[in-house]
Amino acid sequence: MKKLQMVDLIGQYQGIKKQVDESISHILNSAAFINGPEVHAFQKELEEYLQVKHVIPCANGTDALQIAMMGLGLQPGDEIITADFTFAATVEVIALLRLTPVLVDVEPDTFNIDPLAIEKAITPKTKAIVPVHLFGQCANMEAIMEIAEKHDLFVIEDNAQAIGADYTFKDGTKKKAGGIAHVASTSFFPSKNLGCYGDGGAIFTNDDDLAHTIRGIVNHGMYTRYHHDVVGVNSRLDTIQAAVLRAKLPRLNSYCNKRREAARKYMKAFQGQEHIVLPKTGISCNGFCENCDCHVFHQFTIRIMNGKRDLLADHLAQKNIPFGIYYPIPLHKQKAYADSRYNESDFTVTNELVKEVISLPMHTELEDDQISFITQTVIKFLKD
Repeated sequence: MKKLQMVDLIGQYQGIKKQVDESISHILNSAAFINGPEVHAFQKELEEYLQVKHVIPCANGTDALQIAMMGLGLQPGDEIITADFTFAATVEVIALLRLTPVLVDVEPDTFNIDPLAIEKAITPKTKAIVPVHLFGQCANMEAIMEIAEKHDLFVIEDNAQAIGADYTFKDGTKKKAGGIAHVASTSFFPSKNLGCYGDGGAIFTNDDDLAHTIRGIVNHGMYTRYHHDVVGVNSRLDTIQAAVLRAKLPRLNSYCNKRREAARKYMKAFQGQEHIVLPKTGISCNGFCENCDCHVFHQFTIRIMNGKRDLLADHLAQKNIPFGIYYPIPLHKQKAYADSRYNESDFTVTNELVKEVISLPMHTELEDDQISFITQTVIKFLKD
């Protein structure tokens, strides 16, 4: 059996090595390191893939989220509702812009932001909602967009973990994750489903005016060199990273399907285990169907219900099985984001999840014997 890895980027690289190496060599010989032809080509190709009018590449996913908020003209003190159960970058940029983060609970089965909790948290100061498409599937965007329209709010999709996923509306129409809200952000961090070999990110929107504003923000507020029309930042996707992403983008659907197939094998092995709660896909599926396109399994995350999650983690480490605990501390309990406004009774799901969740290896190169070893190790430990 090959060595187990949480993400096998080396194995994935072997499948695109020739194209990547040739592209990088060409860039090195042309010295077009910033805003080279590969960046513009990738932008157009991603627009076509996502079926959005505008993709604006930038330096990383955190910048993408911050720049999206800057482009909307949000003002200090405006309240932004987002999920308590997620990585800190989402709330970090809200705080950096002197906006007011409002954290709410998530759904126990999908791990995504709870629309009912959003509605409850809205005040006259609320200006935007940031649903995080956690672990690889969209939040309940139909309900969220209805809430936003009712209260005249912006919606900013944090799509760092779900690029490639489809969202199915009640009428059967589909949209790609990141192409539903007013604006969206994503990360191309190497371990993402569509990852480069360094940092990278992008903003998506169908709004022409917003896209124009954002294009200025990412480049020091300039539309014409040395003419600074808006307050901006320095956030650009470099050409080498764009070349890597161009090699991977045509394979993204295949990558997603490989992750789904690995997830099905995990689920089949774990089916009926009394102490394991399996991930559940969105409102369009009952569990996880054979032709599911709504989940791309950036992580394969299960819940351990017998209070032995941490003991299981120790056991996996002893067996050299990688794992992740995303996330061990809810944002409302983090020192940087603690606030007297929060009541523990408003975070009952999150407070349980942080004690129960564990993510198992998930990537495009997983092999059957590896999945078998992982699942048998987990099952045996929980039965002992």
